[in-house]
Amino acid sequence: QVQLVESGGGLVQAGGSLRLSCAASGRPLSIYAVGWFRQAPGKEREFVAAISWRGRSTLYADSVKGRFTMSRNDPKNTVNLQMNNLKPEDTAVYYCAATWVADSRVVVTTSEYNYWGQGTQVTVSS
Repeated sequence: QVQLVESGGGLVQAGGSLRLSCAASGRPLSIYAVGWFRQAPGKEREFVAAISWRGRSTLYADSVKGRFTMSRNDPKNTVNLQMNNLKPEDTAVYYCAATWVADSRVVVTTSEYNYWGQGTQVTVSS
């Protein structure tokens, strides 16, 4: 099993930046496909970004494309989400998730992920 802990959330003004990290323990995160999801109050959890287990493929939700960048740091056993030009509609609790897949695809659906972190709050003020 792998345990995930998110960090880096906080309060930022619109147009600002934050860098979220997802730190893994128990197993190397490099063998898992990893995704970032977010959930705003009263809304369902939604896909934000995903990276394949080798890091060769990434995929982003249309709402964050061009503003968010997901990357791996295998020596530190972390996955990061750099968020630039933040908007008030980005306000949510952000979760990282991991799952083992037999191929190098990205995984975008919540039901396919086996391991989840507790989440970190991101609040963007206007």
